[in-house]
Amino acid sequence: MPEQEGVEARLRAMEEALERIGTSFDERATWRELAAFVFRTLCDATAVDVIGHGGRTERVAAAGATDLLDGLATADTPAVRALDEGHPVHAYTGSGTEGSVHVASVPLIGRQELYGRLLAARTHSDFSDHETATLHFAARIACVHIAHARRLAATEKIALDLQRALVAEPGRPHPNLEVASRYLPVGPRALVGGDWFETVRLHFGRTLLVVGDVMGHGLEAAVDMNAYRSLLRDVASTDLAPHRVLRQLDALAAADDNRRPATCLIVRVDPARGLAVCASAGHLPPAAFTADGSGELLNVPVGPPLGTGIGGYEAVTLPITPDQTILLYTDGLVERRGEDIDTSLARLAALRMTTAAGVWEVVDAVCNGLDAQHAEDDVAVLAARLRPRPPHDPTSNTHHTAESAP
Repeated sequence: MPEQEGVEARLRAMEEALERIGTSFDERATWRELAAFVFRTLCDATAVDVIGHGGRTERVAAAGATDLLDGLATADTPAVRALDEGHPVHAYTGSGTEGSVHVASVPLIGRQELYGRLLAARTHSDFSDHETATLHFAARIACVHIAHARRLAATEKIALDLQRALVAEPGRPHPNLEVASRYLPVGPRALVGGDWFETVRLHFGRTLLVVGDVMGHGLEAAVDMNAYRSLLRDVASTDLAPHRVLRQLDALAAADDNRRPATCLIVRVDPARGLAVCASAGHLPPAAFTADGSGELLNVPVGPPLGTGIGGYEAVTLPITPDQTILLYTDGLVERRGEDIDTSLARLAALRMTTAAGVWEVVDAVCNGLDAQHAEDDVAVLAARLRPRPPHDPTSNTHHTAESAP
């Protein structure tokens, strides 16, 4: 009967360990959950010592009468209980202020890496085989969660670094256009998305402004974002109209079964003619803010997202003046959970800029006004304004021409 009771107690403890250890991706929280479970279930005191940078050991979690573990005088040679190969549990009896103290030391190992050790101590009796097995099981559960959290953090870092590198510096527009941009990731504990922006120089002083958003999150979305951006540069170099650029991107993406769908907005700005040609593939409309600070949403026909193979994109030509700032953005800027998208867009259009705000000031005002720092998704913003031409100076022009003549 005692043996059967021990088995039943061990199974109940293991079920509790599975439920209570590793409830988040926070390492310290996991170590605290491990210590709390071990103290509550098996011992009078417990501690988790983790190896940090430089090989130094830091106590990251503890519970119970931890003075039992401090200044412990070892009375015997540790006994090794090898519950499985490479993961021995050391048990020994020492003397403390309250008499004999029975201690178990469990290595914390995940993915072939030693994280540290789990210590458990009590005064009334040594740990039984079933209790030692429970200690070992709880430590292994914690280490599995820690390994997963570290692997996820490494993947997120790669994706975030890749995305930041790709969106940090869009291509240079023509000198006749002022451009400002900003990328804000949602946060270090969330998987990054596929938000991106780009500017492409075209012939005759025109510049292509592009914002896109690959569906989904994580490293795969960041990789697909890079692919869409590269395709955009290649297709745009042919100088097609914006809706035809979208048609080409859609066909190329649809031909790749592994390519994720994406939304995309293209605005071709022609400063010499004062025109902006816009086309959208499932993307939210651009906004325009004038010198008096007022804003409005521009009415752009919306086609299906890229990668569906459906096509059917249309372009609209709109006038643009030097006092207007055109704003392209991804949905993370405006969307709020549980809120209708029309309400979200109306909030953007209702923003008021300071009189004659520059492009960077518009970006700042929009991000601050919509609290983009606390958005629920990644945010990419691209703003552009025509740069006024300097006054014509015939004397200077003639002089330059004479010097440049062969």
